[in-house]
Amino acid sequence: MAKSMYAYVREAWRNPAETGVKSLLWERMQVWRREGSVVRLDRPTRIDRAHTLGYKAKQGVIVVRASVRRGGRRKSRYVRGRRTARMGMRRITAGKSIQRIAEERASKKYPNMEVLNSYWVGQDGRHKWYEVILVDGSHPSVMSDPQLSWIGNANQRGRAERGKTMAGRKGRGQRHKGIGTEKTRPSIRSNANRGK
Repeated sequence: MAKSMYAYVREAWRNPAETGVKSLLWERMQVWRREGSVVRLDRPTRIDRAHTLGYKAKQGVIVVRASVRRGGRRKSRYVRGRRTARMGMRRITAGKSIQRIAEERASKKYPNMEVLNSYWVGQDGRHKWYEVILVDGSHPSVMSDPQLSWIGNANQRGRAERGKTMAGRKGRGQRHKGIGTEKTRPSIRSNANRGK
């Protein structure tokens, strides 16, 4: 069976060094570094990934590229006497992933829209770039779309801020069900407060 155009694009992004995507990204990132932290785009960079995550080329649906700094927690050194291992500086991870921060920044820039999903498009030593798909739930073309109309519901307000996107659910431990996930629903904090 013949492969679709999306299959070739997907393979190219899977092996960027072999397919020439790496050199293309190197040139693009020189432009991205000079741009703002949230930039609206005409079309997605990774068309295959965008369509997989629900993007449609129609009114009421846009894509923005958000840049976030890379690395772990910026934590100041403990000034009192401590052994290096006991200072609480190393292996400190943030409560939110960089992808979630990118989604929240995009959501803040476009308050009338909700974050549908996001995906990685590049990184250098200092930044990571994600493309975020935003949907206007009150737009007529979205309201009449059976695949996207649910995003206009009242319980979808502030999806990115409440960890309802796929990246948010991963960070909250909600990508799996069953053994080992008993304390993650409805959330880790509310589960800890049960019975108090």
